[in-house]
Amino acid sequence: MSYEINQTLPRSFGRLKSSESNISTLASHLRGVLASLLPRYGLLIGFLVFWQVSSTRGWVNPAIFPPLDVILSALWTNLANGALLDDIAISLQRSGTAFAFAVVIGIPLGLFMGQVRAVEQALDPILQLFRQTSALALYPVFILLLGLGETSKIFVIFWATLFPVLLATIGGVKEVDKKLIEMARTYGAGPLTIFRRVILPASVPAIFVGLRLSATTALLLLIAAEMIGANKGIGFQVMNAQYNFQIPLMFAAILLLAFLGLAANALLVLLQRRLCRWSQPSR
Repeated sequence: MSYEINQTLPRSFGRLKSSESNISTLASHLRGVLASLLPRYGLLIGFLVFWQVSSTRGWVNPAIFPPLDVILSALWTNLANGALLDDIAISLQRSGTAFAFAVVIGIPLGLFMGQVRAVEQALDPILQLFRQTSALALYPVFILLLGLGETSKIFVIFWATLFPVLLATIGGVKEVDKKLIEMARTYGAGPLTIFRRVILPASVPAIFVGLRLSATTALLLLIAAEMIGANKGIGFQVMNAQYNFQIPLMFAAILLLAFLGLAANALLVLLQRRLCRWSQPSR
């Protein structure tokens, strides 16, 4: 009996030490995660906690600012029953179509204008005039020309998203190091090779800056476009919920738009890192 006890005790102590080691490793890992997250997201987390506490404690009117758990519950309920799924699909179709047209037109035109100075000087004044004119101010004009259907909604989003891509592309081309172009010419590279091997790769980081700005602008203009003459879409749901005083649903739709914007930005950042590995800072 004493032999069995003597054999069992070391095993028990070994398991206990192993368990303590695992707990210590987990705690160390959690501390590392918190140390990396708090400097970046600490203020946001504090704001969300303050919102939840102030609403549940009655510091603010919960009818106007519902608690976050109520908003998330409304979001989950409307996603689960499919009420918001059609709106998400329609909104993504509108903003995605406009963004795609802005990319297809803005990037080639920007690459051309950035290389041909005479064309840039001729088009820059009218581009600056259009850029400084709010797309929302022109929306009634687009409705008069294109009607109150999908075309005017897509076009107003396209109008607002075109200029960030176009101007960022022009700026990216103009900022290419002239010494690299001269070196390529010295080694006998032709205009097409210089464009493909020097100008285009050097312009890609600036182009992605414009793409990220355009993606954000597309979602912002989407709200305004869907608030006028629409019966579907996330922007319509925001206005419809506000009219019917469904405040949790209104905030849920706004939160959904924020998530879509973050997802679009994260996707573009990931794509930029894959295409521009050479431009990433070394660690």
